[in-house]
Amino acid sequence: MQDIELYTKILGISKPWVVSSVNVSIPQKRVTITVIHDKGTPVQCPECGLPASVHDNKTRRWRHLDTCQMETIIECRVPRSSCDEHGVKQLKVPWAETNSHFTAMFEALAIDWLKQANISAVSKLLGLSWDEAAYIQERAVRRGLARRKESPIKQMAIDETSFQKRHEYVTVILDRERDVVVEVLDDRKADTVGDWLASKNEVFLGGIETISMDMWDPFIKAITDHVPEAERKICFDRFHVAQHFGKAVDKVRAMEHRELSQKPKGSPLKKTKMDWLRNSHDIDNRSRRQFLELTRKNLRTARAWAIKETAAGLWNYSYRGAAEKAWKLLLRWIAKCRLEPVMKVGKMVAKYFWGICNAIMKKVSNAIAEGKNARIQKIKAMACGFRNKARFKMAILFHLGGLEMSPCAPLVST
Repeated sequence: MQDIELYTKILGISKPWVVSSVNVSIPQKRVTITVIHDKGTPVQCPECGLPASVHDNKTRRWRHLDTCQMETIIECRVPRSSCDEHGVKQLKVPWAETNSHFTAMFEALAIDWLKQANISAVSKLLGLSWDEAAYIQERAVRRGLARRKESPIKQMAIDETSFQKRHEYVTVILDRERDVVVEVLDDRKADTVGDWLASKNEVFLGGIETISMDMWDPFIKAITDHVPEAERKICFDRFHVAQHFGKAVDKVRAMEHRELSQKPKGSPLKKTKMDWLRNSHDIDNRSRRQFLELTRKNLRTARAWAIKETAAGLWNYSYRGAAEKAWKLLLRWIAKCRLEPVMKVGKMVAKYFWGICNAIMKKVSNAIAEGKNARIQKIKAMACGFRNKARFKMAILFHLGGLEMSPCAPLVST
């Protein structure tokens, strides 16, 4: 009798539900708690709440939190009601959500662990199969998405992240203001992004103030086709622009290094790759005197580096006219530099300068999206990769979607 009273309090069981017995199996290391529905309590339809008759009873089992390192199971013959309007429906139990094989307290614990470790580790820790742990994560995401209310996104960011090798990508849509992942799309094609935007109403699309992204034509096409005044809202990310300049400098360095290596004196560019790629505006150059001497030599790499550094310093203007004048001077310099990789980047910058200028004036960057991308790669590494794209998308939303995923069944503190 003491065991029954104890588990009645632990589980928060109250009428019409009654703990009828507690069975402890030491060999199986299992505690089974049997709960019954009070026959004297009238049954109501779980859909409409009106009185109904009992159609039959169905035995169900739920995994609960362990008791003294012993697996704990709740077992109950749950009545099914017969309603004239809604037909036969199973009554809802207070300790678990509908269609779950676990109590709400157990699911909440598993969700907390899944936020810290991969599915394999959590399944081993909690004594579950991999599929059961993945099922809890999937239910949590579906629960969170069902609870999330769609609201306008003022500051949107779009970025792609790799799913697997062979250039397989997914597109991640972020709300920069709330710092959450809003959606994960199957690829980075214009039609896919366009279909997602087309599913939104005019209020949602009209409420977008800025869209930060890289200079990827399919994204540009999808946005300009669906978002009003898109050319005024698209902001090309400064870090992607800097990345293009950095790659151009490295190509110039690699070509020049190969040429100088054939000469008797050798190449002064040996083992200097990272020095040329660092942003001098963000570090103390006093510790790089040897490198700074290189930048003053008559090297093609030094000219490419000077262009890169100049471009990095042109993002802090407050007036559009001044910004346009400074960038046009840089583009004229690039056009005359005779460095093919740098000239190629210059043409790209000239083509997309309108979006660069938007980013400068609105002080917008894709830093949050890049940070989320880094976390996505950590999630992928923690899981040792994903074979299933749906599982990959689920994991991103689970960790970065800002969802309220806790079970709604009442949790009773022990």
